[in-house]
Amino acid sequence: MSNERLRSALLARGMTVQSLAEEIGVIPKTVERWITQGKVPYRRHQYATAAALNVDVTTLWDDSRAVDSATDLTKAEIVAVYPHRHTVPPGLWRELYARAESNLDVLVYSGLFLSEDPLFHELLKKKVKGSTQVRILLGDPESEAVRQRGTDEGHRIMDGKIRNALVNYQPLMASHPEIGFRLHATTLYNSIYRSDDEMLVNPHVYGIGAYMAPVFHLRRMPGGGLFDTYANSIEQTWGGARQVTDHDITGA
Repeated sequence: MSNERLRSALLARGMTVQSLAEEIGVIPKTVERWITQGKVPYRRHQYATAAALNVDVTTLWDDSRAVDSATDLTKAEIVAVYPHRHTVPPGLWRELYARAESNLDVLVYSGLFLSEDPLFHELLKKKVKGSTQVRILLGDPESEAVRQRGTDEGHRIMDGKIRNALVNYQPLMASHPEIGFRLHATTLYNSIYRSDDEMLVNPHVYGIGAYMAPVFHLRRMPGGGLFDTYANSIEQTWGGARQVTDHDITGA
């Protein structure tokens, strides 16, 4: 039986049998057999293929060994777990972002604590002078999702917190337009702070503020799927977000 999932993943990635074979170090006929005959590769080739196609290995094969190994790899992506955001070592946020070389992303509703950190502002300035893509995603202060999150946390000031963050970032927006700032209206289930292949994930819990919720420190590993699940959320949110206007900052 043919492996249509592998064929589809190749097409989605814009790769050919030839290019995949070259990427993972096998001959094209071997890849062709994986597709047309449903042959299951050695595990090292499964993980290499999944990494090249940017998918979870279990998306391509139902090999029970791969499922067990992928589960272990996903667990290995968890570097640390903190019971509350306020228990995260204070310097970890800046240390994490200081390591960014290609991607620096912030996906939050307000993330007010970062916007109030002048050292974080200086770090952003340094990063955009190089080759790092910097994207800051805040909640749309007039969106229903933001109003609901404020209610869920037991207050109605989330829109005000976002505008305070925008005021804090306003000098950066003016002086460094290469820093991407956008507003989103999504129902955000996690605040995500990404630096290349590392991230801090702060789940949103009903009835408490984000600072009281847990934080997971993740590091991407080939064959694991946890990091990429959250990274894809950033991409989807960025794609549907809009530019910041003066009205968003002043509310007038």
